[in-house]
Amino acid sequence: MQCIRLEYDVDGENFASAGNASESVKRTLKQMGVSPASVRRVAIAMYEGEINMVIHAHGGKAEVEIYPDRIDIYLKDKGPGIADIDLAMKAGYSTATESIRSLGFGAGMGLPNMKKYSDEMKIDSTVGVGTTVYLRVNLE
Repeated sequence: MQCIRLEYDVDGENFASAGNASESVKRTLKQMGVSPASVRRVAIAMYEGEINMVIHAHGGKAEVEIYPDRIDIYLKDKGPGIADIDLAMKAGYSTATESIRSLGFGAGMGLPNMKKYSDEMKIDSTVGVGTTVYLRVNLE
């Protein structure tokens, strides 16, 4: 099987469309017969990334590569960047505004959940330039 590549634009500050990309990937993986446990892990990790792009970066791009043994996800934005990645990885830490929190988002679990539900995670971020998060989910 060749690699299947999917690409999505994540609309910044549009909570109504946040999750559309992860839902599309979830549907595709189900149609391909990927195990429910693997589909769940991909959907959760990717959704958290999408929400982070909406909350913090005014959107971005989600690129997904589907291989027979794994899913590679690249979440790329041109937002403010992450000044302290170690701090941002701590559960409960958030830079979300009160208005975002009042909508039920910004609890500081996005990056920790992305790490929890993926087998590999790398963050490349430059303040004032943007962030790229790479996630790999190995398929069962």
